[in-house]
Amino acid sequence: MRRDDICIYVSPADRARLEGIVADRNSASKHVWRANIVLATADGLGTNAIMRLTSKSKPCVWRWQERYIETGVDGLLRDKTRPSRKKPLSAEVKLKVLTTTMHPPPNATHWSTRSMAKAVGISHSSVQRIWREADLKPHLVRTFKVSNDPKFAEKVTDVVGLYMNPPDKALVLCVDEKSQIQALDRTQPGLPLKKGRAATMTHDSIAGAIGGAGGGQILQALIPALAGAAGGELDLALPDPVTRACVTGKDSPERSSKSPIMSSVNRIA
Repeated sequence: MRRDDICIYVSPADRARLEGIVADRNSASKHVWRANIVLATADGLGTNAIMRLTSKSKPCVWRWQERYIETGVDGLLRDKTRPSRKKPLSAEVKLKVLTTTMHPPPNATHWSTRSMAKAVGISHSSVQRIWREADLKPHLVRTFKVSNDPKFAEKVTDVVGLYMNPPDKALVLCVDEKSQIQALDRTQPGLPLKKGRAATMTHDSIAGAIGGAGGGQILQALIPALAGAAGGELDLALPDPVTRACVTGKDSPERSSKSPIMSSVNRIA
């Protein structure tokens, strides 16, 4: 590997700047020896002398001499970008991930990074980067509820009152949503996932267990057992007309007239 020594002309402004880099104690060491290579070349030193001065190899000296000729002093202060070990994902793959994210998988409520990576054929970290760039968060769901019940305020007062000022010998029955019994049919339509916004759904669902036909059988078996366990001292009242209809098969105004309310069944199936 052989090359004739080259001659570099350094302008006064560049020389002052290079000498300032060498003299500055806060300069990075790589910037210092790069500046020394250029200054030594401008002073007429040969390649071997520059190698001894800077303790760098011949290809290294040649590289930074050429870099200064091409880009000046600024080229000495930054490294050229190097290609990645792996090719970047194509626009088609990113579009496929984003398009698939908008539609839930057939066996789950939303995509996870690993399930999406398996479906598309990329790493889960790549899925994370794509979702982060698009500001998508499929795992988040914001709940809302706009009630059209004219007696909504009265019912809220009754239910909250059980917790704020519970009566003597009261029992509250609440069937809430769990991961094993998650209800997918909501009482009101929600908004789909969108960039910068999580999907939305109501906090309650169409009654499946408690409000359905099977729910009446559950309550019919549950309430006598609870009353028997309490030794007859527990007064159970069902204020919700829908729940009361599930148990008795008809509305029972005389049961809802009891005050205070002794039991509330929250129909969130």
